[in-house]
Amino acid sequence: MSERELYLREDVYFEPLFNQWYAWPYLIPPVTAARYVENTHLRIMKSFVNNYQLHIIAAQEPTLTGGEFLSCTEQQVDDIKRLVERIEGQQKDLLELSAAVRELDDLLLKHTSGESLTPLYEKVPAPLRGYVELVFDREHRASFRLIEPLLYRSALYKPQLQSLSFGSLTRVGSRPFVLSTPRLPDENHLQVEADFNAGIVDRIFKARQQPIAESELEAMFAAHPNAGGLHYRDLFTAQPPARGPRPVESGVRLEYTGHAGFLIRSPQASILIDPVIATRDPAGEHDVVGFSDLPETIDYVCLTHNHQDHVNFETLLQLRHKIGRVLVPKSNGGKLADPSLRLLLRQFGFEVSEMDECDELPVAGGRITSIPFLGEHGDLDIRSKSAWLVELEGRRMFFGADSANPDIALYTHLKRYLTDLDVYAIGMECVGAPYTWLYGALATRKVGKAIKDSRRLNGSDARQAFDVIDMVRPKRVFVYALGMEPWYKYFMGIDYNENSTQMREVALFQEQCRGIGLEAEPLFASREYEMEALPA
Repeated sequence: MSERELYLREDVYFEPLFNQWYAWPYLIPPVTAARYVENTHLRIMKSFVNNYQLHIIAAQEPTLTGGEFLSCTEQQVDDIKRLVERIEGQQKDLLELSAAVRELDDLLLKHTSGESLTPLYEKVPAPLRGYVELVFDREHRASFRLIEPLLYRSALYKPQLQSLSFGSLTRVGSRPFVLSTPRLPDENHLQVEADFNAGIVDRIFKARQQPIAESELEAMFAAHPNAGGLHYRDLFTAQPPARGPRPVESGVRLEYTGHAGFLIRSPQASILIDPVIATRDPAGEHDVVGFSDLPETIDYVCLTHNHQDHVNFETLLQLRHKIGRVLVPKSNGGKLADPSLRLLLRQFGFEVSEMDECDELPVAGGRITSIPFLGEHGDLDIRSKSAWLVELEGRRMFFGADSANPDIALYTHLKRYLTDLDVYAIGMECVGAPYTWLYGALATRKVGKAIKDSRRLNGSDARQAFDVIDMVRPKRVFVYALGMEPWYKYFMGIDYNENSTQMREVALFQEQCRGIGLEAEPLFASREYEMEALPA
């Protein structure tokens, strides 16, 4: 008899872990990882150990989803305590690296004379020696930049802290919020000791569409220690996926994949924008674009900015085996808050091209252009953000995600790129979290309430978005990237209602667009649009 071949079940979800925490982009570069380990992970876990009752109560309150409360039980207090002890005992070099950032900030803030920084090199804390350049801005304020490639080649980069976690939506119902709670082995999950470059990773995810022999599967999992009550065989089935990719015979097919994601396909090319592909359970079969729906080859993935709902490792690692090239915006080059996406993704074997503002890349049947992107980063000096203009088969589509419009003058200069658009897609997360929600761990001094209240992770509101629409007059307008789909709450933590400011702004934006004869369509779940090719 021939050996059984198995597919990865569609209801299986994957979480990449770093130090048992859900891995998002700032946990990979060594220095930012060190800051988050000390100032976020250890702080929250110690708070839980000291007052677990408060955390348990808070974690049960839906309105507090996304807050800094561990979603653990009283029985897991000792497990959290052991994780704290392990980090403090075995990762002293990361904690010393985090402390070195604080010491270096103190040293440079005291250097107010504007005189040469050369004498300060010998005072740079030991963990950062040789990894930083000391610099002035034009007004003689001292700062530093990291020499990132050297850090990735040092012992401070720790792939051994990476691991894999698998679960089943059918088994758990819904996924708990990922950013505030470490993932401990339990009866509903399988955790595998393997870093993100281990051969098991791509082979498992190929099995969503390409079956794997049972003996190969057994050998793969036997090669890696694992823990948890979910057996690896429970992740697989003999049944192939119920759905598969549909070819594009002509023209352009534009498919909304959820949250900030779009798939643009022609007979010659496939382009994926900001993919966060949902795990599909039977209840969401018709609403959710799943992994099995995607083409066998994705020529380009375009990432707008370095937030976890746009650079999503959970999705990127599952698609790595089929991605040709990833396009990312250029970073500032060593700024602590702006690590290089190119360097980061290259650690995991992706072919990556960094695109500067207004760079153009020819693709089969068209081109991709990076468009400058303002806002949504709390006024931090972060350059690695870009909207994308995709031109295929004569069709022109703009994807602005969380870009804001604090200065319409920028768009007067960009108008030459944004004329004759078939699609203009814009987010409307107009009341974002205080910037410290995402970047607070990088600060080495307490941030005042007035600063946090003022500097938020805001995208466009109705007025900002409409000012651009009124100028460029696209044929079709979409509102997206609001995290509305309930299957994304596990990492968005968002629970809007009709009275939320964001929803009121969307309604106002729709009304404004109708006033000039346009319909602004809020996107939800999955949508698909076919466009005929136009002559060149």
